[in-house]
Amino acid sequence: MSVDPTETRHRRRSTSPYRLDEQVGFILRQAAQRHTTIFAATMVEELTPTQFAALAKLTEVGPCSQNKLGRLTAMDGATIKGVIDRLTKRGLTETSPDPDDGRLLMVALTEAGRTLAARAIPAGARITEETLAPLNPDEQAQLLALLGKLR
Repeated sequence: MSVDPTETRHRRRSTSPYRLDEQVGFILRQAAQRHTTIFAATMVEELTPTQFAALAKLTEVGPCSQNKLGRLTAMDGATIKGVIDRLTKRGLTETSPDPDDGRLLMVALTEAGRTLAARAIPAGARITEETLAPLNPDEQAQLLALLGKLR
């Protein structure tokens, strides 16, 4: 009885202790893909996740420097600049030099930005609810607490 080399290679691979389906990065990526699909189907005015984050954070903290907004939304300098440029082009934010430090660029919501944020934030809450829907309330709280530890 001869041994098929393909079967031997397959058997060797299948006994490996590393299983992709059990790896945190793989599972997080699948969860992120699910969340992204829900976000795209639910978010208003074709806002991207980064644009929504900027609008939501500006609603929360009020006008702030572009640099600080980037830190508050976990975006690097180039990313937050692009996000604010696009939001400003849409008339949702406005920028001005910081009166106390000319090196800083202040960002604020316009009236149109506040109006859109008022519609987008409830959509964001629905997105979170739908993303977490397979979990019961205790599991949802536990997941968020555990993910918070990974920041």
